[in-house]
Amino acid sequence: MFFHVTISQNIDLEPMYFGPKLRETIRLKIVDKVEGTCSAKHGYVLSVLAVDDISKGKIRQDGSGLATFKANFQCITFRPFKGEVLDCIVNSVNKMGFFADAGPVQIFVSSHLIPDDFEYSTVNGDAFLSLDATSQIKEGSEVRIKVLGVRTDLNDMFCIGTMKEDYLGVINEGA
Repeated sequence: MFFHVTISQNIDLEPMYFGPKLRETIRLKIVDKVEGTCSAKHGYVLSVLAVDDISKGKIRQDGSGLATFKANFQCITFRPFKGEVLDCIVNSVNKMGFFADAGPVQIFVSSHLIPDDFEYSTVNGDAFLSLDATSQIKEGSEVRIKVLGVRTDLNDMFCIGTMKEDYLGVINEGA
């Protein structure tokens, strides 16, 4: 789920940034460039903790005047795996199932992967209601799901989940 990793990136800087605050400028550029991004290898970069090493800059030969610095930095990443159990907040419900968010990751739970004792209803807005009327899954509900699959695109990650196992389901019905 959460990982502490070291990543290496090249940072290009214009000559106007060369000076006594070069290291701080590189650190700020790294934060702007990578925080909130997603990669297949590391998942979502949540926070840059520290910049460990910055190489000497190399002036590019394309006439732009830019210098390239290679920086190694530590960060916290979030990457779900198949079989992992996550607590999520439901953000939309329809007759096909519901979408929920676990941090930056969106998870879809099909109506076929919701326990059989839940039924889709539109009486008080879109929701899945338990047959004994003691529980419901609606927008804002907190649910516990198990990840069945993860798909990573170039800059995003999507998951398919299930609630059809023991100890999974509604945690809090929300407002």
